[in-house]
Amino acid sequence: MRSTEDGIARSTAAAAGPLGSPMKRSTLLKSAAGALLGGGGLLGSSADSFAAPHSGTRRPAAAQAVEVTKIKNLTGPGLTTQFRMEATDLGIPVRTPDGRTLFVFGDTFEHACVGCGWWRSPVALWSNTTNLNNGVTWSGAVGGAAAQQLWAYEHNNPVFSTVLPSDVITIGNTIYLHAMVNKGLGNVVWTEIWRSDNNGASWTHTGAKFPSDLHGGLFQLLTWAPGNDGYVYVYSTGFQRDKPIILHRVRSGSITNLSAYEPWGYRDGRWAWGNPPTPILEGRFGELCLRPLGGKWVLTWFNAGDYRIDGIIMDTPTSNLYTAHRRTLIWGGQWGNEDHSHVAQLYGGYIIPGSTLNDLHLSVSQWNTQNNWPYQVMQHRIRGFPL
Repeated sequence: MRSTEDGIARSTAAAAGPLGSPMKRSTLLKSAAGALLGGGGLLGSSADSFAAPHSGTRRPAAAQAVEVTKIKNLTGPGLTTQFRMEATDLGIPVRTPDGRTLFVFGDTFEHACVGCGWWRSPVALWSNTTNLNNGVTWSGAVGGAAAQQLWAYEHNNPVFSTVLPSDVITIGNTIYLHAMVNKGLGNVVWTEIWRSDNNGASWTHTGAKFPSDLHGGLFQLLTWAPGNDGYVYVYSTGFQRDKPIILHRVRSGSITNLSAYEPWGYRDGRWAWGNPPTPILEGRFGELCLRPLGGKWVLTWFNAGDYRIDGIIMDTPTSNLYTAHRRTLIWGGQWGNEDHSHVAQLYGGYIIPGSTLNDLHLSVSQWNTQNNWPYQVMQHRIRGFPL
């Protein structure tokens, strides 16, 4: 198997949000590379399920590799041309109240290269696909024949450059979208929550606005998922791909209320809700996806420190992530030397609804930052994750 350092200097994964940056994207990507080259119920865990901070010993990965199949490209010429969005990334999926799947994308351009043509973010497409093994297909775009920006604003305005989706969640008949407002790459000026009460067709601001320095900048990029106990569980990190993750919970009816978010932290020899948040896993975290699945919880993420997409299976969101079952799902690769399990300049890695623990489907992004194409979203199938 290839080393994870293979081709890092040329192929380190790209961050979302390509334009309007006061900092060259290649600088951020090379900094990430430098670090390398140098059945339980959904909830109900005890507050002592974690060890003391950083005292856990990470379980070695199983010797048997997962089986990875690239199902198809989901975006690009001939695939999303009809929606005037040949170049895009992320594709964060959520089940809509009416049973479809909504995929929310980041910086999107009309033609097949970054910066080429009509620029929008975020945009979204619907899918009626039920058999994921045959590949996701599109049934329509939010906004009509062409995919419209979900809400109106001007890119590269005096306050910010672009707005990027962080994660989406459906609660009852409402879809909530957490978004990062950015003034250049890695510079989040604030985050906010939008809502749709018509399966993603239109969006309104909820009034929720979170400062970018909240919890030392560890509440910028987040993923959230509902438990079966009335709480939404939130893993979050910074949007610089050099930070650990922290955990909060919030009542499902209060996700737009900043004061309702309850941190999980270690103090006086024990973990408990209400303590100042303590990192639950160290690392260099990029895009995150936390979902309940098959009576367990799954976290997938872009591991910027090791240039790959990793996954963890846990009993509850408060499980000790250092000892939970952890596997590498897709490895970073080198341009011209890719295969199903090695993808050049990969990032993202969002769980597509309809997945199971044994048959996991991910939307995976790829961006050739030297040529600005490919810049696309793909579908990968992972088997053997629980082994």
